[in-house]
Order: sequence, then structure tokens, then C-alpha cells
Amino acid sequence: MNKMDLENQKVLVAGLGKSGMAAYELLKNKGAKVSLFDGKKDLDVSGYDAPVFLGKMTKEELGGFACAVFSPGVPLDIDLASELRELNIPIIGEIELAFLCEKGVVAGITGTNGKTTTTTLVGEIMKAYKEKVFVVGNIGNPYTKEVEKSAADSVTVAEISSFQLETIDTFHPVVSAVLNITPDHLNRHKTMEEYIRVKLSITKNQTKEDLCVLNYEDDVLRDSAKEMPCEVTFFSSKQKIANGLYQNDNKDIVDAKTGEVLMSECNLPGDHNCENIMAAILITRKLGVPMDTILSVVKKFQAVEHRVEFVKTVRGVDYYNDSKGTNPDAAIKGIQSMSKPTVLIGGGYDKGGEFDEWIQSFGGRVKKLLLMGETKDKIAKTAEKLGFTDYEFVESLQEAVSRGAELASEGDAVLLSPACASWVMFKNYEERGRIFKECVNNL
Repeated sequence: MNKMDLENQKVLVAGLGKSGMAAYELLKNKGAKVSLFDGKKDLDVSGYDAPVFLGKMTKEELGGFACAVFSPGVPLDIDLASELRELNIPIIGEIELAFLCEKGVVAGITGTNGKTTTTTLVGEIMKAYKEKVFVVGNIGNPYTKEVEKSAADSVTVAEISSFQLETIDTFHPVVSAVLNITPDHLNRHKTMEEYIRVKLSITKNQTKEDLCVLNYEDDVLRDSAKEMPCEVTFFSSKQKIANGLYQNDNKDIVDAKTGEVLMSECNLPGDHNCENIMAAILITRKLGVPMDTILSVVKKFQAVEHRVEFVKTVRGVDYYNDSKGTNPDAAIKGIQSMSKPTVLIGGGYDKGGEFDEWIQSFGGRVKKLLLMGETKDKIAKTAEKLGFTDYEFVESLQEAVSRGAELASEGDAVLLSPACASWVMFKNYEERGRIFKECVNNL
């Protein structure tokens, strides 16, 4: 499909959540003839002004569609996807659909961890420089909801997950970033090789005039740089490099080419946040933002909600909400941000990852681990294997906060950083974080 192909086309939208409904509204506005599908047979379909199919569709019902738009949560190995392929009906995603309608330029940010902080910071920097800026994607604001407001002089900053990258075709950011790649979502992607391939596909339509920002400390990204079709620049939190930005021993951010110290203080804790800041500087510099504007915004930027977010001090104990730590590597960053003895709340939905490195990262910081959700037994076995036995099981987040308050002494911290997805117990990580904060505020 191209940017002129939507009007009067028959299009199927699969997945009727937030992303799917935003895609539906855009397609309607563009004059497409839309039908809707969801795998839930008992879904309430009252109020939809379009044909709705639930559970499954026959090949006869699928005939005649120009394409199908899959929401990110709809896997590409379901029966519907196989049947669409047999009929040679293209499958695209909400990100691709929006890009077909894009009038401005796009910055695309992916990676296993750090996407939301980096995307938010890039958005804030761009808003300080340009009038029309849209922050969209996996951050919670569907791209299809905003794209009709785009213009020749607008910039769209998109946080893009691996689920969303599976279904891109022509999507072409003028600047992309891959912040890191560590094991995640293997229950969906099956192998690490496939997960890496999908993540790196953010660059597949870029050209030599475009830029990709990469983490020099990630072996996969460093090795992949030479195969990319675009210019590449790096950031490093561990060592001096020749191209890009790096953090020196004094925790300054240094321009590798000039040797100039750009920042001597980072107001966000942890090397991972320094990496996010360096990525944001490189992205916005490529987009033409003057360095004084970039640094002015960076110095005022505060932590993103649900990412090592300080909640409250209660009876001398600091409480932090890191509900966005939905995989072990992200949760390692949360632990590394703690400078006090910490009661850690973890566990949740099992995405197929392992927890060895997470447990090993405790490094004397964690005085007690409170485990909940379907992964609690798996994590406990890993902890025991590695010699960590200071754990307890809890049945709910409310119980975890209450028990954490009992276990923590004055001067300690209680950290929610689950290393697991929120599904089953909660709708999403945001709900989990909000409930945690409510529980803390009720202590």
C-alpha cells in the first residue's frame, strides 16, 4: 500500500483495544470501508458502526480485503493471520497505517529498556524547539490518533515496541534509536535471534541521509552497526568512544568528537538514565535542535511515572514505584538505582525470560524479596540456586506493601520493580504502579 491507497479500500482491523479503535477511527476518516475482528467471542460489540466478527472468520468472509491492520497485542501466528497470508492479503500494524498518513518527519525509538524515558525526554526537547510535536506509540498514545494533525513542519516522536515493529513495511524514521537488546517477549518471538531481527528492523527503510543511535556497550548493536543502511552514532556509559557521546569517570557527558563536557550533573539516578539522556541528545541534535535548548530541557527533566519514581517517605522509609520494570534487565536498572537497604517487590506474568542476572544484581542491596504472581515459584527456585534465601511469598500487591512496611527499617527503601509483566493480576503496568502508590499513600 502507499499513502494514497486508503480511500474506498476494504480494510479489516484486528484487535479492538485502544490501538485498534484508534486505527478504526483513522480509517473511517480516510474513507476506508472498515470491518472489525476480535478473538474474544463474548466481546460486547454494541456501539460499533461497522461489521464485527468475533472468534474466527471464514475464508469467504475474508475475501476482498485490501489489507488487515493488526493491533500490537494480536500475534502473527493466529489462524486469522495464516488465512490472510493464504489469500495474499497484506498484514500491517497501527504504526505502519499511521505512517501512510504522515506529513512530517518521524523519530523512532526502540530497545528493550529505556524507551519511555527517552521518548518522553525527546518529546520535551522537541516541544521546546518546535510548535507541532506529537509523542506517540507504545508510550500509550496511539500514532493513528495523532497523525492527521501532522504537517510538513511537524515532528512525530514514536516509542516503538517489538510487537509494533513486526508489522511495519514502509515506516521510515529520519532518526532511529535502538537503546539496548536483552531477552524479553520470548513467549511471542520464540527465539532471541528473531527478537533481535525485529528490533533492528526499525532501520530497514533508512538511507545514508538518516541516522541510527546505538548503545556502544551492547555487543549485538555494536556488531550490527556496520550492516545498517544509515549513518550510525553511539553513546556509552562505560568508556571513551570516538563517535557520539560518552560518560566519563566523573559522570560527565562528553562529546566524543570535540572533547567538550556537555553536562556535569544528571538529575536522574543510574547509568541507564545517563544512557537515555545521551540518546535523547543525539536524536534531537540530528533533528536540528540547538545544544543550549537541548541541555536546558534535560537539566529540568524529571523521572517518568512508574520508572524508579519516588512516591513518599513513610516513617523514615522511602518508597519507589518502578512498575515499568517489566523484565529482568529493566528491573536490574531499578535495583542499581537504590543506594539504601531495599525491600524489593517482584514477580508477575511469565514472559519466558530467566531471572539469574536479576538475582545476581542484588549485590547486598536487597534485604528481603517479596514475590507475587505466577512467576513467584520460578524466581524463588532461581534465588535459592544462587544462594539468596531472604524471600517471602505474598498474595497481592496490597499485602506486599503492608509486609514491606513491616520489614523495612528507618533509612531503608521499599521498591516495586517486578521484573515481570503485569498481565493477569493487572490490566497493565500503569495500573500496577497506581495501585502501589495508593497502597503507599494509605500507610
